[in-house]
Amino acid sequence: MKDAFGAPQSLLVLGGTSEIALATARRLIALRTRRVWLAGRPSPALDAAAAELRGRGAEVSTVDFDALDSAAHEVVLGKVFAEGDVDVVLMAFGVAGDQARDEEEPMAAVRVAQTNYTGAVSAGLVCAGALQAQGHGSLVVLSSVAGERARRADFIYGSSKAGLDAFAQGLGDALQGTGVQVLVVRPGFVRTRATAGRPEQPFATGPDEVARAIVSGLRRRTETVWVPGSLRVVMTALRHVPRPLFRRLPV
Repeated sequence: MKDAFGAPQSLLVLGGTSEIALATARRLIALRTRRVWLAGRPSPALDAAAAELRGRGAEVSTVDFDALDSAAHEVVLGKVFAEGDVDVVLMAFGVAGDQARDEEEPMAAVRVAQTNYTGAVSAGLVCAGALQAQGHGSLVVLSSVAGERARRADFIYGSSKAGLDAFAQGLGDALQGTGVQVLVVRPGFVRTRATAGRPEQPFATGPDEVARAIVSGLRRRTETVWVPGSLRVVMTALRHVPRPLFRRLPV
């Protein structure tokens, strides 16, 4: 439950080494979040992230979670919810893939789709059911502007995010009136380890800017946030550009 200051007291992160997720966790801990679960594949990076958040005053546990192991999601995530109410679930796992390689290796493309979409559908439904059972909570889904319209440069990744975005919107509609909020987050290019070395795109941001927008969206109980906010107008325009012209745009 939220405390007297309106801040969530507990947070479950799916994708526990995500830089955006960890930036969000830091902000929420500063606002009195005290219980955090970091779910991801066991690794030194996951342990280091947990140690850092403990140093900020939170009680932190790591959870062995694999987005590709959908059959285990109900058991793994059920154990977390069995420990007590979870106020916020942040679904932050995903892979960008390598467009050129993935076009040549269909199974690599399938892995992108299974991680970003199939795994998210499985985990999202498990968490939504648990949040609904407890009668409150928020599910934050990290989408992307890449899902707004397929581009030649990253249509495999973009298509997986388009599916995720549509799923999250529909799930939010299904949960109306249950006390559970679904917040869809659509950042543009974010400067992280995953994008290091890639040409920077217009409207680029950093993890902390996305985290700030997430916390604000949770507070306002909005359904969608764009990061930066100006991308809403840009993507609305790009969505209606004729395909022959869109193919020639440097986007």
